[in-house]
Amino acid sequence: MALAACLPQSASVLAADTLTIATVNNSDMIRMQRLSKAFEEQHPDIKLNWVVLEENVLRQRLTTDIATQGGQFDVLTIGMYEAALWGAKGWLEPMTDLPASYDLDDVFPSVREGLSANGKLYALPFYAESSMTYYRTDLFKAAGLSMPERPTWEQMAEFAGKLNKPEQGQYGICLRGKAGWGENMALITTIANSYGGRWFDEKWQPQFNTDAWKKALGFYVETMKKYGPPGATSNGFNENLALFNSGKCAMWVDASVAGSFVTDKSQSKVADSVGFTFAPHQVTEKGSAWLYSWSLAIPTSSKTKPAAKAFTAWATSKDYAALVAQKDGVANVPPGTRKSTYSDAYMKAAPFAKITLESLKVADPKHPTQDPVPYVGIQLVTIPEFQAVGTSVGKIFSGALTGQASVDAALAAAQTATEREMKRAGYPK
Repeated sequence: MALAACLPQSASVLAADTLTIATVNNSDMIRMQRLSKAFEEQHPDIKLNWVVLEENVLRQRLTTDIATQGGQFDVLTIGMYEAALWGAKGWLEPMTDLPASYDLDDVFPSVREGLSANGKLYALPFYAESSMTYYRTDLFKAAGLSMPERPTWEQMAEFAGKLNKPEQGQYGICLRGKAGWGENMALITTIANSYGGRWFDEKWQPQFNTDAWKKALGFYVETMKKYGPPGATSNGFNENLALFNSGKCAMWVDASVAGSFVTDKSQSKVADSVGFTFAPHQVTEKGSAWLYSWSLAIPTSSKTKPAAKAFTAWATSKDYAALVAQKDGVANVPPGTRKSTYSDAYMKAAPFAKITLESLKVADPKHPTQDPVPYVGIQLVTIPEFQAVGTSVGKIFSGALTGQASVDAALAAAQTATEREMKRAGYPK
């Protein structure tokens, strides 16, 4: 009898689908991993195997795997760049036949559009973000400063100078310096946009030899050298978040998703004195704040597509948002994807919510810059070549920050490298 009782159990273990989920080491995804026990309880026939990687490494691994149809992963954490390009190539499963309770119409249209190709949705958004300015209200008050609702980058440099006290371990401003098309280039591109710059003109000619890029990169390098923390070329989103939360940054411009972490008293020493406002602009507000979504997608090479679809729908659902609110508080619900998230309770609990929502509403990847461009994307260019081009330019600009090259030499090198890559790829097409 005892043996017979064991048989169905062992059979069910053998029949269990194991989903290998590749994700980024951001706090929201670490929370998803923790809360996914609820999914496993609801789906005893599905086991979850997590591969959690740093942002640049994740992108590299996933790109290699999907391009070779390696089939290592069943669920991919990707952004709008990959969703659009890989979906168009037929490398991702279309997200069709979602349960009615998923309520796809509740997802913001700009986010759905960013994750689609040829009218088909290829990824489900876990959270969406723009960029915003975080600043220390206590330090501003003590210095007699007032943060405008829509600061310029030049005003930011002025504030940074007044609040920079390196001898006390307090730096005027923290910005991304880690090389990568989705790391330092996400921020530097929005600075260039705000100075009236663009990656390419309408004939696909790179624009690093323009006055706008010279001013933008010059501003970034000078401001960071004068008022930024040491070793900034090692700092991406997570590193700057840690610096800000430990009280080392008077100001920080980065992803709006950080709002719930800088106000969380369990991880932020400065939770009670954080102010929020729009990302800085300069000659234009066009493209001064980015639009991005970390999303879940299923590669066509997955052998467990039904299980993968069940998980991606669960992790991006209203039910998951309710679970986060119940376990960790309403302010920690993944932001930026659903209209229903922005309830009165959420707006009251999340002091950063209004800026996030307004920034997401005006972000326009189809018209990202002051002058017309042939590409889609604010802080990136949605063409297959951008991953390589953005990475090489990111390394060149990182070198300018360490003083390996002057701003002029870095821009000349970026222009030459990008012209060569684009010519090789057959542009203009």
